[in-house]
Amino acid sequence: MNYDKVYVDVNATFTRDGRLLPKSFVWEDGMTYEISRVRDIRRAASLKAGGAGTRYTCMADGREVYLFYEDNNMWFVER
Repeated sequence: MNYDKVYVDVNATFTRDGRLLPKSFVWEDGMTYEISRVRDIRRAASLKAGGAGTRYTCMADGREVYLFYEDNNMWFVER
């Protein structure tokens, strides 16, 4: 088990042009964090937690967060 990878529940929407955009995520303690902005979307590997997928560089709670959407349809955040 990788302790640097935290699987999270994500509230996301599809835009009219078909892009998947996360709106909020629920951290392991049950706290919900609203995503105020998605700054970048790209295929990337997680250097801290391992794994790869679509990396969303997001602003949540005033800080930058990497949110990953894996090919298995699961979301994770680096701890």
